[in-house]
Amino acid sequence: MPFHKETFDRIPQEKRDHIFTIAVSEFAQRGYAAASINGIARKAGISIGSMYSYFDSKEDLFLAIVDKGYELLERVFRELSREGSFRQQLLELLHTALRYARQHPDMNNLYLGVMTEELAPLSMRLSSRVEKVSVNYYHHMLQAAVNRGELRADLDIPLAAYLMDNNVLMLQLACSSGYHRYRLQHFVGERAENLEQLANSLCDLIMRCLQ
Repeated sequence: MPFHKETFDRIPQEKRDHIFTIAVSEFAQRGYAAASINGIARKAGISIGSMYSYFDSKEDLFLAIVDKGYELLERVFRELSREGSFRQQLLELLHTALRYARQHPDMNNLYLGVMTEELAPLSMRLSSRVEKVSVNYYHHMLQAAVNRGELRADLDIPLAAYLMDNNVLMLQLACSSGYHRYRLQHFVGERAENLEQLANSLCDLIMRCLQ
């Protein structure tokens, strides 16, 4: 079920996008606890009454925009190439993750917030469809590479998929989270300044781990 009311579907798409943009920015910059539905309504230029006619609560507004972010991630996975070598596909995945994080920094930081224990009760209300999409993508990609002889035959595919996803996620977070960029610098030094080049090196390292 959607987290918004039917009245939200009846307003123009431009207005819906504007409300989401303001809400994403507020939640990403202020955090869930500090952000208020009143403040979001004011910045969006709508009355608080209208906002509550669209969403029952701040919780539902938050879940609605996270769900919208998940839709965007699903589309990214669907558009990734299924052609070429495993290395080519992996490299495309890493660079696509960087591009997504830079194009949607607030949504990227919002995803970071969803992973905290504070918001665990909220995130449990979300569907697991994005996780299923990513898991299926990784499993298919790895199994196809094993079948082609590009990766070793005894590869633990679920664990390899987990390894890949963690590396992609941490690379994304380094784009928009000051803490994660600082953390990355401690590990790799000046290479953290060029994430595209780092993605290439990370691709080579993952290849060596899986072959």
